[in-house]
Amino acid sequence: MKFEPVIGLEVHAQLLTRSKLFCGCSTQFGAPPNANTCPVCLGLPGALPVVNREAVAMAVKASLALGCHVNPVSIFARKNYFYPDLPKGYQISQFDRPVGEHGTVRIFSGERNETGKIVNRTEKAFGITRLHMEDDAGKSVHEGLPETSSKSYVNLNRTGTPLVEIVSDPDFRSSQEAYDYLVHLRKTLLYIGVCDGNMEEGSLRCDANVSVRPAGQEKLGVKVEIKNLNSFRFLQHALDYEIARQIRVLEEGGHISQETRLWDEAEGRTFVMRSKEEAHDYRYFPEPDLLPLKLSPEWIAGIEAGLPELPGAKMNRFVAEYGLSADDALLLTSSAASADYYEECAKASGNPKASANWIMGDLAFVLKNAGKDMEDCPIPAADVAELIRTIDSGKISGKIAKTVFEEMARSGEKPGAIISRMGLEQVSDEASLGAAIDKIIAASPKQLAEYRSGKTKVISYFVGQVMKETRGQANPQVVNDLLQKKLAG
Repeated sequence: MKFEPVIGLEVHAQLLTRSKLFCGCSTQFGAPPNANTCPVCLGLPGALPVVNREAVAMAVKASLALGCHVNPVSIFARKNYFYPDLPKGYQISQFDRPVGEHGTVRIFSGERNETGKIVNRTEKAFGITRLHMEDDAGKSVHEGLPETSSKSYVNLNRTGTPLVEIVSDPDFRSSQEAYDYLVHLRKTLLYIGVCDGNMEEGSLRCDANVSVRPAGQEKLGVKVEIKNLNSFRFLQHALDYEIARQIRVLEEGGHISQETRLWDEAEGRTFVMRSKEEAHDYRYFPEPDLLPLKLSPEWIAGIEAGLPELPGAKMNRFVAEYGLSADDALLLTSSAASADYYEECAKASGNPKASANWIMGDLAFVLKNAGKDMEDCPIPAADVAELIRTIDSGKISGKIAKTVFEEMARSGEKPGAIISRMGLEQVSDEASLGAAIDKIIAASPKQLAEYRSGKTKVISYFVGQVMKETRGQANPQVVNDLLQKKLAG
């Protein structure tokens, strides 16, 4: 029997506010343990929450960017559960009246073949059930093993940090689709400036709900939640393992338990954390200390008007305006900095395709080796554009341009200054090239005889020798034209 996976994601994104959701404490990461706390976020008696307006604006911005309907009235609710790092004993969240819901994102997604390469990319639509606001819990740090004299510490700095939880529809049918969705989600949040997307620091965290069912069956299988996936690779590995595990259990006649599991990357498997809670287990009820959140249409419209061009729209425009393939446009819009760099280079050089090739090839290699992102690129886009114009004008060859680019990355000089200093200008003078060609022909009687007997492919030998003689500075087109005349004569 063939089985089909059904996957939904719950993504927690920490908002880029300087203060917490319901108090004025700092959200600074890395502060000394329990330094960023106050009676409100510690849940002390008599302390009352006050909503952070900037956090609400960011939540609305994220809702709009992900195609959600923004509710003019939303309600905060208490989600009751007890953890050592949740001092109030409840989380202030949203339940039946979230800030945003019923969204759709369109993503360029594909599948992996046997070699691991992404193939068959197509645009697919995935639904977003809801986007709601909530405050974060603290963090427990465990030392030692449970069997020994282990210790646990609680750091409440993160308690009260504003989050949005983005809950997808169960629309993904492969780990690759879920991976591509999470990449798109992170990219969108970075484009609009509401989250730094740092998964290592916990600014972006993902839980995955996965079940399997016989192919063609409408009824969903039993759902298992995998918690706290903090990298794209972990998400994909965990989903692939869990899908295979559930299929194996069903094929052996077993049944799937509804539970929460954790992913162990070192062992490459999921393991049981606890039985899965239902909504009624949390005893949701409206937060009595906060009024309903009312947003005026004019305020929502003002936030929408301030949205930048979003990744999907930018990618489609690059394809239409610059003639790029969808794959290239997807890569070049991977960040706002990358897209801006490409667009500046394409316009200044007048050669969009060459700009894409240099940025995705040589520049990407330089950045990777230097451990830098496009935001810290040491070579200005205007300099890459100048180099491309110099190639297109025939002043230097593409091969010489590689040398120039390496020197640009090393010294920070402009292309023109490097070409002049190193004497790299391309030779197109027929008299100078003719003399070099005559010298090579005179020294290659065997190859000359082969050419004149009809083996014309040997011309590549002569081209290579002329380029070697001129230290790569000869204009290849002029060399080819002159060789054909001289070899035929």
